[in-house]
Amino acid sequence: MTTMTETSARFREFKMPDVGEGLTEAEILKWFVQPGDTVTDGQVVCEVETAKAAVELPIPFDGVVHELRFPEGTTVDVGQVIIAVDVAPGSGDAPAAAPESVQEPVAEAEPEAPKGRQPVLVGYGVAETSTKRRARKSVEIPGPAAAAVQAELNGHSAAVPEARPLAKPPVRKLAKDLGIDLATVTPTGEGGIITREDVHAAAAPAPAEVPAQAVAAAAAVPEPAAAPVSGADGRETRIPVKGVRKAIAQAMVGSAFTAPHVTEFVTVDVTRTMKLVAELKEDKDMAGVRVNPLLIIAKALLVAIRRNPDINSAWDEAGQEIVRKHYVNLGIAAATPRGLIVPNIKDAHDKTLPELGEALGELVSTAREGRTSPAAMAGGTVTITNVGVFGVDTGTPILNPGESAILAVGAIKLQPWVHKGKVKPRQVTTLALSFDHRLVDGELGSKVLADVAAVLEQPKRLITWA
Repeated sequence: MTTMTETSARFREFKMPDVGEGLTEAEILKWFVQPGDTVTDGQVVCEVETAKAAVELPIPFDGVVHELRFPEGTTVDVGQVIIAVDVAPGSGDAPAAAPESVQEPVAEAEPEAPKGRQPVLVGYGVAETSTKRRARKSVEIPGPAAAAVQAELNGHSAAVPEARPLAKPPVRKLAKDLGIDLATVTPTGEGGIITREDVHAAAAPAPAEVPAQAVAAAAAVPEPAAAPVSGADGRETRIPVKGVRKAIAQAMVGSAFTAPHVTEFVTVDVTRTMKLVAELKEDKDMAGVRVNPLLIIAKALLVAIRRNPDINSAWDEAGQEIVRKHYVNLGIAAATPRGLIVPNIKDAHDKTLPELGEALGELVSTAREGRTSPAAMAGGTVTITNVGVFGVDTGTPILNPGESAILAVGAIKLQPWVHKGKVKPRQVTTLALSFDHRLVDGELGSKVLADVAAVLEQPKRLITWA
């Protein structure tokens, strides 16, 4: 969504947009322009990082950069002006700062993007276009009314504060996960807004989190400051928690303190699976597909879910319901330079082995390049985390929020194993399945884990159980 206002016939402002999934803030990672630079419609002016991904933002009009409102490293709320552009350079001396403007009192639908415009997520280009948008008229609105209209245009509720407690969507979700009624929470935030600390305080004795604070806006854009170092000898470094790392921390704390985790383990002989992987690499029908043990493990988990569909469910705390999913969006935990992310393969249950391999390869490569979109990380139903790539035997993974099961795959090693009554060297691995004990009993969790192990031990079950 592109958000902009017209400050005058000469100056226009570009606001931080909601880049997807209802996110409320983003950190400015890098500016690609400076005051005085000429920009054109569709040109990328900065890169921002949300709680889910890095995104490039294009400017929606032509002109000369007049002012950058925030320096790199600043966390900016959606709807705040981040750059002012002189769309009529040379028409006179520029004022010290572009005047603030007020939106129209009636919210109107955002104009459709020009046909040449492409998605603005990292890794996508933006087609050049000469399309000009109709300028909106500025209308003065009294204080309270202006605030309500601005909230509506920014995608937030304009409900009367007395009728609904004020809180950002992530705070509302946190309260929902912890079973806290926001109407009973005493707000301490500016303007009567309920903060995360308020929710944690209401849910005591759970420890309160300390959120990263936004850096004050600056007229100039300085070079990013190094992380502050504690102590003259430099033995400690303090790094602000924000972006993807902040989202990971919040999700893991919420999951660990909301869902009662149970983890079960099984060690299995996967020698036949490794032979199948070698054969598939030579199969012409798998040409161009990245074939590895993870592909067979993913297919084995999908078979196990088909045989035990109740595992593919979610717990709805607000509705006190178990939501069984009749589709599988298979999440794959991926380590990236920005931290752990869990994109998922949509409708993985409907894909053939070659299709699943292609989707898996694309998912991994996109994640490593930092081009994963917020939509790709939403809506997962069950997850696989492959700790074996780090040489680790197994682990006790924490559930991805909103899911009921996660499978950890350990390193595949050559070990002595009793096979047909004799001790022989075999390829062996350990699987760990964590599940939400509110809706998954030990019997169900054990059946799913046993089915995955059985398929990996005898891959022909992919055919007989399909």
